[in-house]
Amino acid sequence: MFRSIWQRVRNVVRLYFVTGLLALAPIVVTFWVVAWIIQSLDNLLLPRLISLLFPNLEAAPDLPPLVGAIFTVLMILLFGVIVRHFFGQELVRLGERVLHRVPVARTVYIGVKQLFEAILQAGPAAYNRVIIIEYPRAGLYCLAFTTGPVRGPVRDALPGMRLLNCFVPTTPNPTSGFYLVIPEEDVRDVDLSVEEAFKVVMSAGLVTPDGSTPVTTPS
Repeated sequence: MFRSIWQRVRNVVRLYFVTGLLALAPIVVTFWVVAWIIQSLDNLLLPRLISLLFPNLEAAPDLPPLVGAIFTVLMILLFGVIVRHFFGQELVRLGERVLHRVPVARTVYIGVKQLFEAILQAGPAAYNRVIIIEYPRAGLYCLAFTTGPVRGPVRDALPGMRLLNCFVPTTPNPTSGFYLVIPEEDVRDVDLSVEEAFKVVMSAGLVTPDGSTPVTTPS
């Protein structure tokens, strides 16, 4: 009898704990990430600038929240205006020439620049197609995202084929994954948005495409 009661109590506690965790964890993690970004921006430029302008200060003054973040964003905007309309392009080219002479710095700079250009300048249509492909072998399937048609030397190496650039995300961290070149005839479209597909990948299929999360009710 006591064992049956304990079993029921444990099942109920587990049910409510899982429900509460699923409801609370995304909110807490989101607030934590936003707070970390704001704190990082707060400490990025303004405190260092104050320390340079007032070297006699033993410690940088405590700034109200968001002041440093707003200052950092304004500085980035100002630098963008200078690069776009004034002499900033010459400074950027000078910095690139210097970095290209340093072997390790050159590799890092080129990779970071290409990554940001791909993220910020690519058209939205390049990232909104969710597909399913056979990977890593025939008979196994996985969700993937197309990032546009293959161009340049990669396309020239496989003439006569219509190829797509594909990104296969990993679980539970979809920001890492694999880059694949796939013939277009081997690609099947999936009626999911990019956000819905990311939810499926991150949850290893526990989150269904309609946005619901299946929770087993104890008997």
